[in-house]
Amino acid sequence: MEENKLKTNETEEQVEITVERKLIELYTLQQVDSKIDKIRIIRGELPLEVQDLEDEIAGMETRMQKYNEELEKFTKDVADYKNKIKEATALIKKYEEQQNNVRNNREYESLTKEIEYQSLDIQLCEKRINDCTKKSEMLKVSMEETKARFEERKGDLELKKSELSSIVEETEKEEEELMARSKESEQLIEERLLAAYKRIRKNARNGLAVVKIERDACGGCFNKIPPQHQLDIRMHKKIIVCEYCGRILIDEDIVSMYNNN
Repeated sequence: MEENKLKTNETEEQVEITVERKLIELYTLQQVDSKIDKIRIIRGELPLEVQDLEDEIAGMETRMQKYNEELEKFTKDVADYKNKIKEATALIKKYEEQQNNVRNNREYESLTKEIEYQSLDIQLCEKRINDCTKKSEMLKVSMEETKARFEERKGDLELKKSELSSIVEETEKEEEELMARSKESEQLIEERLLAAYKRIRKNARNGLAVVKIERDACGGCFNKIPPQHQLDIRMHKKIIVCEYCGRILIDEDIVSMYNNN
């Protein structure tokens, strides 16, 4: 009887050590993964900024292309209107010469109307030339402003790209080392528990699946933990999750063991 009791105590001690080791490995994995998250957050914002700048620059290039097309159209329109003025002026001269050789008033009046028509056409062409010139000047101002902004944003883009390249270069090696450590830690955790850890991490806003008790509350969602649950967590006999957010809970002792490893 005494022998069986001794075996039971040894088994309980072994279970306690096993669970405690699991908690340490889980917390170790969480610490490594959190460091990877921080690297990716720092690096993650820059690619978005680079992409935004590239999109803005592409938009300005499209806008300047349209400005050029409009300017070319206005230039062509002005040239066409000037040709019409030349043709109308030539017709007026022709009609005026014909008026000197008319045989009756009817022919004279008919030529006079043609001259008036061509004069009105000249006035209309001059007005349209004036409108095109004003619009062209406005477009040129807009284009210069866009060009200045374009050059400014190109400079910003080169700066951001350089910054991103520098950060990638600095953090790439560290991230690779952390990823290797993460894989090593994963191998020390049983498959079912690892799957649960990854599921919790995926659903957690800050990527924290393992949190310690802080001021009698969950370090993830900050809800109060009942005293009995806190006692169970300190015993290290089973893995306990927060009943509110589902995160795996640990106590300060597990953190100390991790720091002393």
